[in-house]
Amino acid sequence: QVQLVESGGGLVQAGGSLRVSCVASGRTFGSSAMGWFRQAPGKEREFVAAISGSGTSTRYIDSVKGRFTISRDNTKNTVYLQMNSLKPEDTAVYYCAGRPSGWRGPSNERTDYDSWGQGTQVTVSS
Repeated sequence: QVQLVESGGGLVQAGGSLRVSCVASGRTFGSSAMGWFRQAPGKEREFVAAISGSGTSTRYIDSVKGRFTISRDNTKNTVYLQMNSLKPEDTAVYYCAGRPSGWRGPSNERTDYDSWGQGTQVTVSS
């Protein structure tokens, strides 16, 4: 299991941009795929984006394609989610997640991840 700590959440107006970050510790960072999930009040936690261990392959939920970009810097043990053209519907707690060591392929399934951060609040005003 790896420890994950998110940062960068906050309040932004619709159409604006925000970048959230996740720093990992406790295992070899580059050996595992990473993902971002989010949960809004009254809704289930949903997949947002994922990136392979090497950073060469990514996946996104349809509603954020063209607006969000996931990236990672394995020298800093950090994964990022750049969010542009934000909408009020993007308001949620955003969670960083890691797959077990050795699982390098990106996944949109919550059960494929065994490490989770504490979450960071993103609020988009209209």
